[in-house]
Amino acid sequence: MTDFLLTGVHVAAALAVVLVIGYAGRSAARLLRQPETVGEIVAGLLAGPAAVALLGRSKFDAVLPGDVLDIMKLVAEVGLVLFLVGLAHKLRLGAHRSSLRTSAWLVAGGLVPAMFSGVLFAGWILLSDDPDVRGSAPLPAFVLMCAVALSITAVPVLARILAERNATDTLEGRLSMTAAVVIDTVGWLLLSVAVGLSTGELNGFVQSVVVLGGGAAAALGVRSALRTRAAHNLCEQRPLVTAVLLGAIALTMALTVERLGLTAIFGAVLVGLALPPDGPWQQVANRVTNLGRGMIPFFFVVTGVTVFAGGIGPLPWALTAGAILLAVLGKGMGSYFGTRMAGQPKQTAVTVGILMNTRGLTELIVLKVGYNADILTRPVFVALIVMAVATTVMTGPLLLLTKWSPGQPVRTSVGSKSQDDSP
Repeated sequence: MTDFLLTGVHVAAALAVVLVIGYAGRSAARLLRQPETVGEIVAGLLAGPAAVALLGRSKFDAVLPGDVLDIMKLVAEVGLVLFLVGLAHKLRLGAHRSSLRTSAWLVAGGLVPAMFSGVLFAGWILLSDDPDVRGSAPLPAFVLMCAVALSITAVPVLARILAERNATDTLEGRLSMTAAVVIDTVGWLLLSVAVGLSTGELNGFVQSVVVLGGGAAAALGVRSALRTRAAHNLCEQRPLVTAVLLGAIALTMALTVERLGLTAIFGAVLVGLALPPDGPWQQVANRVTNLGRGMIPFFFVVTGVTVFAGGIGPLPWALTAGAILLAVLGKGMGSYFGTRMAGQPKQTAVTVGILMNTRGLTELIVLKVGYNADILTRPVFVALIVMAVATTVMTGPLLLLTKWSPGQPVRTSVGSKSQDDSP
């Protein structure tokens, strides 16, 4: 009992420190006119290496032992899941405003050119003929890993940027979030393939496909249950109880999906999309997502601390510059042209291209998987880490340059079904 209480106090103290780190990052970001989430990411990236440098590895491990760190990770993931439930519900509210053709073009534009840029990046490394950079991973695994790395859009970071700008309900926000969720789901499936190719086994990919289908079936079951008269009455009469139950359902599905090989993001989004789009459910979704929004700093900072506590090593400048250039061209320009092909106006396409180029911590987690599987060498790993941070940091200044005003009603292109994107 005493050990349990001590662990609880330890966790509470560690989470308090995380909140301070997140606050410092947000304050610095505001001073630099950056999205607050960028400040949280950078603060998280710097916190781990800085603590190790100051305390030494042994003292750092004593301050943050494994059991405490595991609980902190769980708390961080809970916040992310709850936040994404409400966000996905807003996408559900606007689902009829984005046609399948529009979504398909945007997904294709945000995925295919970006993956091709990753292939070019891998080809550049192969032509350099440097074994320290290339490594010894099988060629298909290495090329696919690079393609996945340059195609990711960070759903949590994008969601936070949109929320900070009150832009979740805008046309650009809905288009970019819908495409990002689809692309990241595909990315996790392809990541499973890359890891399987590196080991000679593709069981992980088969399992991911099965989990994908099972999750979709479970979401349909949740949707049917929530549409019953009993669920509607409970939502109207006991919104707080309903919010707690909804949060429990979302956490159960998200954590189950993650343990079975896919990202928890997928499970959270499925539950949000399963919510009925009308009536009192909006209030319930808002309760859930507001709680998650307050916990999001845990996700950003804890992930940064845990992934990069050991440092990242020297910076390969040429490799980093090439990665950033190819990433921006593939993701940003690809998303721009995909949006234009979907019939959207130029300003909308520019904004979506900027938003889709946001990579953040989802990219960092994907890179860590590739590095731990010995697919990526240390120089490539470091170059892509810097690329992920740089493309995320670009988002705020580029949006300022475009003078995007999310507070104004967004007009769709000629021929679109709706003229106003507000719900």
